[in-house]
Amino acid sequence: MAGINLEVGDGEFFSMLGPSGSGKTTTLRMIAGFELPSAGRILLHGEDVTRHPPFERDVNTVFQDYALFPHMNVADNVGYGLMVRKVPRDERRRRVADALRMVRLEGYDERRPSQLSGGQRQRVALARALVNRPRVLLLDEPLGALDLKLREEMQIELKAIQHQVGITFIYVTHDQVEALTMSDRLAVFNRGRIEQVGTPAEVYERPATVFVAGFVGTSNLLAGEAARAIVGSAGTFTVRPEKIRLADPGETPGPDELSVSGRIREVAYLGSDTRYHVALDVGGELVVTQQNLATSSMEALAAQGRAVRLVWKRQHTLPVAQ
Repeated sequence: MAGINLEVGDGEFFSMLGPSGSGKTTTLRMIAGFELPSAGRILLHGEDVTRHPPFERDVNTVFQDYALFPHMNVADNVGYGLMVRKVPRDERRRRVADALRMVRLEGYDERRPSQLSGGQRQRVALARALVNRPRVLLLDEPLGALDLKLREEMQIELKAIQHQVGITFIYVTHDQVEALTMSDRLAVFNRGRIEQVGTPAEVYERPATVFVAGFVGTSNLLAGEAARAIVGSAGTFTVRPEKIRLADPGETPGPDELSVSGRIREVAYLGSDTRYHVALDVGGELVVTQQNLATSSMEALAAQGRAVRLVWKRQHTLPVAQ
C-alpha cells in the first residue's frame, strides 16, 4: 500500500472498487484485523483498534467462498458464532430465526449447504455474519462466484438488507456496475492508492483521473492534437460515449456544443444499444453508444463506413489528471 486516508460514515454502504492487486482487499483485511498496517491507525467508531485481534473488533466478514460448514445444517451454521460465545439456547434460536427471516430463508433451517443454490448459500453466509449484530459488516467480493442474473438479483437484496439492518457495509469489488448500483459512496483503488472517493454519480460523471475515467464505465479520452482541435486547449479530457450523438456530416453544432467529423470504423450491436467506433478526421477515435429505441440490428450494422459528425454538450467534456 502506498498510504491511504479513508473515512466511512456510520450506516453507509461504502464500496472499495479497483482491479486485482490494487489494495482494496488488503485494506479490508486490515479493518478486519487479519493484517496489521505498517503505519497509521484504524479507528472504529472512534476507538483505536489497530492492534486489536479480529475477535475484539465489532466487525464481521463475508467471503466469496461462503466458508460454510458442510456437516452442519443452515441453523447451526448461522448460530455457530453465538454458540462459541455461549449465548443461551433460546436466545440463540430466536436470533437465528430473525437472521434467516432477514435474508428470506425461513424454513431452510434443517437443510445442508449442499442442498442450497449458490445464492442461498450466500444468504446463509450473510445471515451468519448479521446474527452477531456487528456495527460494521465487511464483504470481500461476496457475489463473485454467482452467475450474472443471480448476481444482479443479490445486489438488490444486499442493498435492501443493508437499509433494513442500518449497519455499515464495507464492500470490496472489481465490478464497476456492482459498485455503482449499491454504494452510497465508493473509493477507486489503483496500485495501492485511492484515486477518487465520491458518490457513484460523482465518480462516473466527474472522474478525477484518467484511470478512474477508464476503469469506471467506458470513457473517451481526448489529448494532444485532437484535444486542441476539438476542445480548443491542450490537456487531457474525457467524454462518455452515451453523451455523444451521431449527426449528419453537414450539421452545424449549437453554441454550447462541441463537434468533430469522422467515419464509422466499426459497429457492435449489443441488443439494447449499439456501440460505434468512429475514426476522427483530426486523428484518434471516439466511441459512441446509442440506445436502439427504433433501430434494428441490420440498420445499425449498415452504418459501418459512413461519414458522420459527432456532437455533444461542452459541459460533458471534463479535464482529467494523468
